[in-house]
Amino acid sequence: MAIERVITQSAPDEDVFLNALRPRSLDECIGQEVVREQLRIALDAARGRREPLDHVLLDGPPGLGKTTLAHIIASEMGASVRVTSGPAITRQGDLMSMLTDLQTGDVLFIDEIHRLGKVVEEFLYPALEDFRVDFTTESGVGGRTINFALPRFTLVGATTRAGMLSAAMRGRFGLLLHLNYYTNAELSSIVARSAERLRVHGDRAALERLAARSRGTPRIVNRLLRRVRDYAEVRGDGTLTAGIVDAALDMLQIDTLGLDALDREYLQVLIRHYDGGPAGIEAIAAAMGHDRDTLEDVVEPYLLQIGFVIRTPRGRAARPAAYEHLGLPRPAAAVETQTLFE
Repeated sequence: MAIERVITQSAPDEDVFLNALRPRSLDECIGQEVVREQLRIALDAARGRREPLDHVLLDGPPGLGKTTLAHIIASEMGASVRVTSGPAITRQGDLMSMLTDLQTGDVLFIDEIHRLGKVVEEFLYPALEDFRVDFTTESGVGGRTINFALPRFTLVGATTRAGMLSAAMRGRFGLLLHLNYYTNAELSSIVARSAERLRVHGDRAALERLAARSRGTPRIVNRLLRRVRDYAEVRGDGTLTAGIVDAALDMLQIDTLGLDALDREYLQVLIRHYDGGPAGIEAIAAAMGHDRDTLEDVVEPYLLQIGFVIRTPRGRAARPAAYEHLGLPRPAAAVETQTLFE
């Protein structure tokens, strides 16, 4: 079941809007200091040797800049980037056409790489190691297998679920980089730069308020900036103030910690239906009417990050901070159960 959320849904021109705000180089990036330093060293070394960069795996929650970093890697190496996703590559032939179109040093970016089919993934292994592939031109008795030499390229894989990658695939990457959520200070700097590019006027307090309600995610802070800008133009004089930001985000049902209606529904189901847990993710998904993957990929990462939910061997359990945020009393059963995890 699809979920329409202000923090995730995209308008027809959303990609154009977000692309205009992306940093174009490592020097323009804000936050992720460890990742940027590791990339900088690897890029400098590869340029010094005049070799393509090692294959790179980027993992972390959605919206933290994996796609942006893939484009920056290509830009820093003076190469082109070819963008695709795991679900879009269903056959070996799909991947073969992309590989043969690459030039030496080019970047192949595969988003959601953990969703590659097993046959396609195994077909990719020799391309990553030896830059050669064996491709069967026809099926049946008349089929021929041709060994194709490929130019040396860089694969950049992005995943929100690194645990679903096979050990064999993970071992093919020379750089394994994990992206963390951004601090409010970093998001304030990001949204200030975005506001300047969009010629949106706002005071520091307003931008800090917007950053604090953006779930530690640059994509969300930029998306909310757009929504708040619209609100300010219609209900105000176009200038962002703390009051305008609060009013706009309250209208969008985004609270002071960045939780929206779906996040609060998840917590309320866990607390009210299952006494705070532990409860299995399948049971929670059934009670909410959503699928398990959506909750694991879209809802839970941030709730886990801020300490509202924990995963235990018996299922998910709500933490005291979740009760406090929602203004709900902790059931006696929850008090007794959760002391085992505190």
